[in-house]
Amino acid sequence: MNALPRPHPQDDVIQVRHLVNRFGAQTVHEQLDLDVRRGEILGVVGGSGTGKSVLLRSIVGLQRPTAGQVHVFGKDLLGLPPGQRSAMERRFGVLFQNGALFSSLNIVENVAMPLIEHAGLSRPEAQALAGVKLALTGLPASAETKYPAELSGGMVKRAALARALSLDPEILFLDEPTAGLDPISAAAFDQLILTLRNALGLTVFLVTHDLDTLYTICDRVAVLSQKKVLVVGPLDEVARCPDPWVQSYFHGPRGRAAEQAHEHEPSPEVK
Repeated sequence: MNALPRPHPQDDVIQVRHLVNRFGAQTVHEQLDLDVRRGEILGVVGGSGTGKSVLLRSIVGLQRPTAGQVHVFGKDLLGLPPGQRSAMERRFGVLFQNGALFSSLNIVENVAMPLIEHAGLSRPEAQALAGVKLALTGLPASAETKYPAELSGGMVKRAALARALSLDPEILFLDEPTAGLDPISAAAFDQLILTLRNALGLTVFLVTHDLDTLYTICDRVAVLSQKKVLVVGPLDEVARCPDPWVQSYFHGPRGRAAEQAHEHEPSPEVK
């Protein structure tokens, strides 16, 4: 199996309790609870408008919840003094949808930016380390001086991942990392995430709609529905939930195809 040994419950690195997110008259989350365990890859899925990205932004401190609490490493991020909050945020790496790279900077400059701003490195030091991070994500050295518009979608995702890894985070937040990629590039990116998790001991919070990703690399899956976490657990348990959306999602044509493909994959020892 790809999964690491199941962590003890006390190893939760993220605890979300009674989370409420409202935007005007619209309530996105109502009394949402979720735990994320140290060292796991947690996949978060749900229909359009269920607030998957809003939940991610609430956890990393970019969205102030209407009510409820979010604790990361046992601390309420929004309640910390600025200096402590900044130090805590350096323990996160975030890959936003579409990469969110600076179009006016080349790739190595994009990855070096957090090292200059937050780690206090000089520009030459930061760019040298950025080159290491880019190599870690499988990008060739020839890509370093290119601009985001000059790269393929898969290469942009890898560059954005290198930037997310620049400060050696303990938790990696990924928002639809394989969206827009062809199946081969998406599968390669999935394996890259799995390899990095295992090699670096990362905890991964992964928002996705990609069924292949869920079957290939996720230890647990959380389904957002009815403004809360409807069900969370190993994928085979989640897929048995009688909720109509869950049944349609996991047992529709694409769900069956992903499950069959996963069942016929060789074991890690054979690969």
